[in-house]
Amino acid sequence: MRIFVTGATGFIGSAVVQELLSAGHEVLGLARSDASAESLKKLGAHVHQGDLKNFKSLEQGAKDSEGVIHLGFIHDFTQYKENCELDRQVIHALASGLKGSNFPLIITSAIAMFPPGEICTEQMDPLPSTQTPRSATEEAARLAADMGVRTSLVRLPPSVHGKGDHAFLPMLIDLARQKGVSAFVGQGTNCWSAVHRKDAAQLFRLAFEKAKAGHRYHGIAESSIPFKNIAEAIGAQLELPVVSQSEAEAAEHFQSFQPFVTMDCQASSSITRSELNWSPIQTSLLEDLTTGDYFK
Repeated sequence: MRIFVTGATGFIGSAVVQELLSAGHEVLGLARSDASAESLKKLGAHVHQGDLKNFKSLEQGAKDSEGVIHLGFIHDFTQYKENCELDRQVIHALASGLKGSNFPLIITSAIAMFPPGEICTEQMDPLPSTQTPRSATEEAARLAADMGVRTSLVRLPPSVHGKGDHAFLPMLIDLARQKGVSAFVGQGTNCWSAVHRKDAAQLFRLAFEKAKAGHRYHGIAESSIPFKNIAEAIGAQLELPVVSQSEAEAAEHFQSFQPFVTMDCQASSSITRSELNWSPIQTSLLEDLTTGDYFK
């Protein structure tokens, strides 16, 4: 099938493109620059010029395909709420392009939309976007389904790790280098869930091929990793002290990233594994921090 992929040249998206091509699909990847277009061509994908703020281009990309995997998101945490609201508009544009086709629209969402301390399951509804901005994505997904689009969601954890990662783990590593300590908040018992990018890529391919309309899937290989363990692994690799900080100290240390450091995002993927026959096999987050490319 011909699949339109947003975020196609990103850390996760490029792995998804390779997974889809290996499975015999044709990929139409969104590219906002000549460099992105060239990287897609080298992978063997077709190029659709545009970006996440060009809604007409997004709608046309969806029209020119037999389904969409939406991975694109602007990861500027100083404009987080605005970017979540932009995602709402992006999803509407993609759904408009697929309206009446019965082709699948696979939307990327996040685990971090639920009350802390609970193990999030695929059946749980998120908090409203008035309480957590990222929920705008799932609210938009419901509206897309109301437009007659065969919509499903893949929720990702705070850490999608692996070679080429430029998200949360590298940010933590850079902060530790800059500050001279690897820090956690309080007891560091708040937990992150995680998945390797190659396992996540396989899940997106399986979701596109098998997902049931309206279903939600969890890209969770590890459900609960105490944040203190992550800080300790970073400190060990950098040979830096590992310290506990108060909320006030953490606000200064982590700045705009502080809410993500303190979030508690535990999740299950048992329904996903059963329904899609997904079995993550790649290295764990802590193993990746020890043996991977994060400190090279």
